[in-house]
Amino acid sequence: MRKDPILAVIGGSGLYEMDALKETELQEIETPYGSPSSPIMRGTLDGKEIAFLARHGFGHVVSPTQINYRANIYALKSIGVKKIISISACGSLREDYKPGDIVIPDQLLDFTKKRQSSFFEEGLVVHIGSADPFCPNLHKTVCEAMNMTIHDSQHHARLHRTGSLITIEGPRFSTKAESNLFRTWGISIIGMTACPEAFLAREAEICYTIIAHVTDYDVWHVSEETVSVEMVIKTLQKNTRLAQESIRTLLAMLDESQECACSHALADALLTQKTAIQKSAADKASIFIEKYL
Repeated sequence: MRKDPILAVIGGSGLYEMDALKETELQEIETPYGSPSSPIMRGTLDGKEIAFLARHGFGHVVSPTQINYRANIYALKSIGVKKIISISACGSLREDYKPGDIVIPDQLLDFTKKRQSSFFEEGLVVHIGSADPFCPNLHKTVCEAMNMTIHDSQHHARLHRTGSLITIEGPRFSTKAESNLFRTWGISIIGMTACPEAFLAREAEICYTIIAHVTDYDVWHVSEETVSVEMVIKTLQKNTRLAQESIRTLLAMLDESQECACSHALADALLTQKTAIQKSAADKASIFIEKYL
């Protein structure tokens, strides 16, 4: 029987194509919220258990709007994951956040319109705290790991340890009017997948943070080429090795015994009186709330 993964990585399917990843197996998981984007790839990396989930499915077949974020997070919760790193592409809304740079954002703005953003439905009301949407402990460790990886690999990427990330619905890219509006709001980077993924991880009491790879200047920059699929893919392929090396570095740095407030994020979030919680709602979300009932 496998141990619980020390870390889960959500990102492109190419991330787990690592020679150092051993004892691999694909695990199919069905959840009360449907099927995840892909089977979970489990393995050991430098002797430590790790899991990978392809956010857009194998071969990138699921658009941002159609991703079953709830099933993805539930599936990782069900195998004992306590820490998640999201690897994603983003556009820059700042002159000083250049294509090729790495951003570990510390704030998040949800501009999506069509997504299921909570595990808790009719019969069970939960108000999760999200003032700081990313785990501060994991954020700090990821910054340290990425900085070390960039230095050791002599990669030319610059690391930005803060930034606000806005999630748009997609799958289209922004108009110039939208991009310029987001800039007036003080947003640093733009992407399509952080929400509701980050909020669901918080509801699941899993530590979560993002490593964002800047692929372009979105569409606002007057002297740079506007974002395209070709541009995004080219930068992501270039940074895949850096992402893989940073995961190995992070895995070695993680303290499994460290206590984190994320692990009891639901403690003061359940509003419905216990006697009024509908059984169907409680059963569906039991993996999250059982310890509080």
